[in-house]
Amino acid sequence: MSKPQVLVACVVFPEVLDALRGHFEVQAIAEGEVWHQQDFVQRLAGKQGAFITGAHRIDAQALAAAPELKIVANMSVGYNNLDVAAMAAAGVVGTNTPDVLTETTADFGFALLMAAARRMLEAEKFLRAGRWQRWRYDMFAGRDVHGSTLGILGMGRIGQALAQRGAWGFGMEVLYHNRHRLDARTEDLCKARYVGMHELLAESDHLVLVLPYTPQAHHIIGAPELARMKPTATLVNIGRGGLVDEDALAQALADGRLAAAGLDVFEGEPRVNPALLALPNVVLSPHIASATVPTRLAMARLAADNLISFFAGSGALTPVN
Repeated sequence: MSKPQVLVACVVFPEVLDALRGHFEVQAIAEGEVWHQQDFVQRLAGKQGAFITGAHRIDAQALAAAPELKIVANMSVGYNNLDVAAMAAAGVVGTNTPDVLTETTADFGFALLMAAARRMLEAEKFLRAGRWQRWRYDMFAGRDVHGSTLGILGMGRIGQALAQRGAWGFGMEVLYHNRHRLDARTEDLCKARYVGMHELLAESDHLVLVLPYTPQAHHIIGAPELARMKPTATLVNIGRGGLVDEDALAQALADGRLAAAGLDVFEGEPRVNPALLALPNVVLSPHIASATVPTRLAMARLAADNLISFFAGSGALTPVN
């Protein structure tokens, strides 16, 4: 009996690729090779499974080109690159990689918050340029993190992990807004208080976005929302690009209506809005919040295990539809 054919559209750990080859006929992208969406769709034809990241979309066009497709394993906790409704209609299972990246992503979110609030990138560039000649009382004076108010928009696993870091590690007051309020036990564990969106914006010294992207959440932080925030506040996005109106954010940062921002995700990534690149008071990173070797390996293994379990007849481990 022939093995199922699986397309691996991202460079992945050799040991994970070897595990997949033990179960499937694998066509894998080569190191240094780039598959644009059309290239990906063409290669998807005739495959029963796919291993992808957010760089490629599974939409109506991709599904039409691959009528034999049964499952798509997304090596990410977010899955806005999957048209879940279209996949369900076509009988295609989608999976993601929850839980394994929670703590690492929360660590990075807090690091991004601190780097932006304390102006670390500006200070490093100043030092490297040889411009540090003397001490001044206000030299790169940023904003305190300890004892301040942490706002979290999107209180899933990562949001809760951030809340615990802020409350227990830095003595922060934690406010959050979410589609659904958490149960009392979880709120107590996070030392977090549920508030409305307007209060969250107005009261947060540091606001972190950790919600998934949906059409309803598009530009959930735009000019009106930024205007409600403190001019001394920091905005951090480790959720998804598209949650923030980047033009409005750049203007608020340039005008001094917001103190700083830290962004790991972007609306047109890997393209970054040029207005953001020109600003000194925004810390930018290339979608690396989950980027430690143990975490990325766990993500890759979970994506592979979803494929293996599904074709073994046990079902997907972490389905999203």
